Amino acid sequence: MFSVTLKEVMEEFQLENVTNCNSLDEILVSSSDINRPGLQLVGYLKYFGTDRIQIIGKVETTYLEALSPEERYLRLDEFFKSGFPCMVVARGLDIFQEMIDVSNKYGIPILRTKDITSRFLSGLISYLNVQLAPRITKHGVFVEVYGEGILILGESGVGKSETALELVKRGHRLVADDVVEIRKVSDKTLVGTAPDIIRHFIEIRGIGILDVKNLYGVGSVKVTENINLVIQLEFWDEKKNYDRLGLVDEYTDILGINVPGLTIPVRPGRNLAIIAEVAAMNNRQKKMGYNAARVLNERVLGEINKSSTQE
Repeated sequence: MFSVTLKEVMEEFQLENVTNCNSLDEILVSSSDINRPGLQLVGYLKYFGTDRIQIIGKVETTYLEALSPEERYLRLDEFFKSGFPCMVVARGLDIFQEMIDVSNKYGIPILRTKDITSRFLSGLISYLNVQLAPRITKHGVFVEVYGEGILILGESGVGKSETALELVKRGHRLVADDVVEIRKVSDKTLVGTAPDIIRHFIEIRGIGILDVKNLYGVGSVKVTENINLVIQLEFWDEKKNYDRLGLVDEYTDILGINVPGLTIPVRPGRNLAIIAEVAAMNNRQKKMGYNAARVLNERVLGEINKSSTQE
């Protein structure tokens, strides 16, 4: 289980700390599910997820406004007593004194945003999906080439960082070098980034550590990117037969998601940066429904059939 502190959520969305809670950095959010308390405010608390952030908008506020102060306090007291990370009031709406009293009683902070309820809700869910996503760490290099996120893996010294540096010189962007943090943000999407401490740095043997952002400008780096292709670099093995046609699609399993993959043999004279560029463009073509290897194969089979018919 991964978690994010309530203080981080407040800073990310610039929320107002209405109740001046001083322990926001101690309150952990471990669920990306969000709840708008409708049934809970009328007293139905069965199957209530107490690990979810609660959001109140115009509808809930209008309902509470129609109650008497005594009834409002009783409903809110029963609701807050169940426990949850925090309450967020949207649209910059006024907060009832009874809600503040109950908040102080149970130590549950109340935050407020000026954003409309639905927009804040979707933004918060997207943020929590990334922050709480299952994740692993890979030793490799992650670059963005022609809009495609390419994860380059291989043994130490095979040329991963040098390939990334050449790609940066050719106008592409570095996301991570040496350590790549990969998060599964949905059933189909993997996102890669670099640990904060080494972000935008790259190591080149014989030179040392380089700051790519300072050397090549802010346009040469990127904080995060979806992983669209995995390239496995390996030293050329004369005894191994490498794929020359590309008719069989290869995949690499990462966190249960199959990502298109390629195995590229490395030997002197091969320009790995150009190969990576072509691989990125070819992967985009495949996603658009065009596979050059299959088109060529169909042409060859067509010619063979034509010759057989003429005979």
